[in-house]
Amino acid sequence: MVMSAEKPGSGTSADAAATGGGAAGQAAPDAPTSLRERKKQLTYQAVSEAAISLFLERGFDKVSVAEIAAAADISKPTLFRYFPAKEDLALHRFADHEDESARVVAGRADGESPLDALRRHYLDGLERRDPVTGLCDVPQVLAFHRLLYGTPSLVARLHAYQSRSEAALARALGDRVTDRLAAGQIIAVLRILAMENWRRISEGRSADQVYGAAVEEAERGFAQLRSGLGERR
Repeated sequence: MVMSAEKPGSGTSADAAATGGGAAGQAAPDAPTSLRERKKQLTYQAVSEAAISLFLERGFDKVSVAEIAAAADISKPTLFRYFPAKEDLALHRFADHEDESARVVAGRADGESPLDALRRHYLDGLERRDPVTGLCDVPQVLAFHRLLYGTPSLVARLHAYQSRSEAALARALGDRVTDRLAAGQIIAVLRILAMENWRRISEGRSADQVYGAAVEEAERGFAQLRSGLGERR
């Protein structure tokens, strides 16, 4: 797959392509944030964290929306204005990552290809042990990932999040058919790499122990994207 280093016009920038995560839409990166918007985002976070604490303690299916509303000290109608679905309460943690790949592409340096920018960003995430890469062994993160991947309704909701990530990246690339094909492949590679990292850590290895293999597999994954699947035998 060949990806041009030329940036698309402003109409396909990450600002135009940005989408919200679950119920919590994110402002464009460079847009000023009003006091009202900051308070709104703090409410999103507080309600989501209250819900996640209950989910981790008792299991997603055993916690009612009424209990979450009570724990967050808000009414059920207010909760549903922030989070249309119960699953969104857990997936709010992914909200600011939904258009991350699109933002990386839009903000890349002059002369840097989209794929090189995404590779650089992903490798940096591995080094920082960013939970989104799956290479994080913080107990709270592992508990959240077990909740996420062990709950079928959350896995299904996560697929919708990944579809929106793919669409945002496609728009940042130019939104042609070839761009949509490229975005689909890139998001799939990032998802599989993260799942493999999480699987190894969930089996008892530390992030430091997995890091070397994670970097090697990331390099192979991006090399495969660069050369194109048609060249594989």
